[in-house]
Amino acid sequence: MKFKKNNHIFVINFNFIDVVSSKNIHDDFMKEAVRLASENVLNGGGPFGAIIVKENKIIARTGNSVTQTNDPTAHAEVNAIRQACKKLNTFHLEGCTIYSSCEPCPMCLAAIYWARIDRVFFGASREDAADAGFDDSLIYNEIPKDYKERLVPFTIIKGEEFKRPFLLWEKNTAKIEY
Repeated sequence: MKFKKNNHIFVINFNFIDVVSSKNIHDDFMKEAVRLASENVLNGGGPFGAIIVKENKIIARTGNSVTQTNDPTAHAEVNAIRQACKKLNTFHLEGCTIYSSCEPCPMCLAAIYWARIDRVFFGASREDAADAGFDDSLIYNEIPKDYKERLVPFTIIKGEEFKRPFLLWEKNTAKIEY
């Protein structure tokens, strides 16, 4: 349910009330992502928050939970993607926008592309994150390197049997493409 009062649109949902300014909706969504990041720090988590929006409604909102869950992939953006996919009962988020308190790291960037999110807004830059001790430059620098030149050793073990899952996939008429 939506109603307008004092230049604000109030969106009432079963779980929460979102206040969305009719003047600049992107600023309001970004402020919510930053609020989540700040709240997360106060609750013992990392300084990151993200929300996912579809049709101007927040469908996922969360902070980073790496240290609380002992899961290095539990970044705010990944958590929000998981939450949104569960809520929408789909593995792709076309038609959605993500608002992140900080520029997504390489892992989150990849997850955003895999989820097919339409647009990304972020607040702090990767340089701002690095200044606070969250430096992703090593990963950005490793990505374009040949796998034999990376700091973490990567070794390909060649063999035709390793292609079998792909051959089965290609022949599977019941597969769900993604």
